[in-house]
Amino acid sequence: MPITPALRRTPWETVTDLQAGVIGRGQLLELGLTAAQVKADLNSRRWQRMLPGVYATFTGPVGTIERVWAAVLYAGPGAAASRATALWLWHLADPPGIIDLVIPESRRVDAQPGLRIRRRRGLNESPTPLVHPSAQPPRLRVEEAVLDMCDSVSAQVALDIVLRATQRRIISADRLRRTMSQRKRQAWRSLLLEVLTDVEDGVASPLERRYRRDVELAHQLPRGVRNEADVRPGGNLYRDVRYRAWHAIVELDGQEAHPPEGAFRDMRRDNLSTVTGEATLRYGWRDVAGDPCAVAAQVGTVLRLGGWFGEPRSCGAGCSITRPRT
Repeated sequence: MPITPALRRTPWETVTDLQAGVIGRGQLLELGLTAAQVKADLNSRRWQRMLPGVYATFTGPVGTIERVWAAVLYAGPGAAASRATALWLWHLADPPGIIDLVIPESRRVDAQPGLRIRRRRGLNESPTPLVHPSAQPPRLRVEEAVLDMCDSVSAQVALDIVLRATQRRIISADRLRRTMSQRKRQAWRSLLLEVLTDVEDGVASPLERRYRRDVELAHQLPRGVRNEADVRPGGNLYRDVRYRAWHAIVELDGQEAHPPEGAFRDMRRDNLSTVTGEATLRYGWRDVAGDPCAVAAQVGTVLRLGGWFGEPRSCGAGCSITRPRT
């Protein structure tokens, strides 16, 4: 079948197809275009100048992925998206307002509006480069991006990033822990190691973590099974915390209110628990963070109704559970 003119692609178009329509001046010259041809396309406004020596080969609005490509091409060999920009590329963050980049420590790149450039040692050194070997646009490995981001945010935001990455199975708790062990400095190290242990125990959200720490452990309740699936023909239903031996379930709702479809899902899940003989307790942030002792007392009561022979213990001074810790 003959190739029609509309299907023919010039060498530079083949490159822009892989770079979201963005290309560098050096690439164009290497592919045979002259400086005069580049200037003509810019002057005719068929192309747009994005950064010094970097062009969008189209008209119209420029999106985040085009801005990332432009930044990487501008910064040159060895440059990679980092921090919030890398997290966005890994589907772990919202589109960034400023593009974060890392470049090899030996290089210098002039600052530009909308870019934040840091130098870093060992970006592409063997045996394990910090930059992902094949992802495009070039970016830090997800574990490096996650831990770098944790260095510049509050403890609560750091926890949210780690839990989001592990819950979505983009990175394992073990790999994050091993990467952290190779760093001399890491913000919130003890806290992150603690939450990674929770992740391996099945904790999947900040509210679940708070429940495990302030309700279960603090009051010496039995340890429930986290995020266990009920396999059903119409789709699996997941239980936040299940005490199977005592026929009890605790559901933890991080949002104060659900959309209608979420409310229906919760009703269906709770009804199924009742039909199968399991009591369901449901708590939100106000309950778990505001009065964990009262939550522990309620859970303890339901567990005892299901056959548990233990009792919740006081977590300390001011706890509404009077039985002392043993």
